[in-house]
Amino acid sequence: MALPAALRAIPQGAALAAWRSQFGDALADGDAAPLSDDEPHGDGGERARYRAVFISDLHLGTAGCQARPLLDFLKHHPSHTLYLVGDIIDGWQLRRKWYWPQAHNDVVQKLLRRSRKGCRVVFVPGNHDEFARQFDGHSFGGIEVANEAVHTTADGQRLWVVHGDHFDGVIQCAKWLAYLGDNAYEFTLRLNRHLNSLRARLGLPYWSLSQYLKHKVKSALNYVTDFERAVAAEARSRGYQGVVCGHIHRAEMRHIDGTLYCNDGDWVESLTALVEHLDGRLELVQWSAQATTRPPHEERSSEQTECQLS
Repeated sequence: MALPAALRAIPQGAALAAWRSQFGDALADGDAAPLSDDEPHGDGGERARYRAVFISDLHLGTAGCQARPLLDFLKHHPSHTLYLVGDIIDGWQLRRKWYWPQAHNDVVQKLLRRSRKGCRVVFVPGNHDEFARQFDGHSFGGIEVANEAVHTTADGQRLWVVHGDHFDGVIQCAKWLAYLGDNAYEFTLRLNRHLNSLRARLGLPYWSLSQYLKHKVKSALNYVTDFERAVAAEARSRGYQGVVCGHIHRAEMRHIDGTLYCNDGDWVESLTALVEHLDGRLELVQWSAQATTRPPHEERSSEQTECQLS
């Protein structure tokens, strides 16, 4: 799905045009897409195995995006509702350098196909795809765009769904620093890929350099804690029983001063999602990148954490 050269240059505002073009071309391609369509979809229908699935921080348009494991996860987690909780397309990196492999187009195709098959797909833009926020209340290919949303669980609890960047002091007060940090993060991911390629040859498991650095730097830990408390406090002040967000690439599910805080993580390193079962149970799922290479009859690898609303 090639784009005009003018769009590949990504001047100011062109990321929006590219985003619209990607969705438009995907719609035009329709079922001619190379994706296999042999899964038990249940996308919004009777065969859906989950009431809701929440994913964020895919960062399509970057080399760090784990598109193939994401496609495998979506294949095995059909739901009535799918929330895309921000930073789905990385407009920041696309402005610097155009990167859009077929696997990323496959993800867009999959999301559009979900919507066509009856799944309600809600896109809550983040700071990296903030160009979509001006389309609040509109839809593209059946995908609803909403700057924030409210999800009601099976037992009637109301969860506020928001990306969370508005609670990031760096984003709000020094955006240039956020851009600098984003570029440093991309460099760390590139270094991490080379490091883990060597570890794989040595028979060692995957190891995240960026996560190690975050856990070792006290200021980073304070930043995460402050972010979590701020988001939970805002949800509580608005009368919600909980909040679902992304942004900081740290999957977590716990109660903070009586408010359920859920962060669905990311699809760059942690490969995590939040799911609501048909009975209302919420579960944090960590998918395995190796699951994509296993035969279909083998059970996929995942680590799960459950939490009940109080």
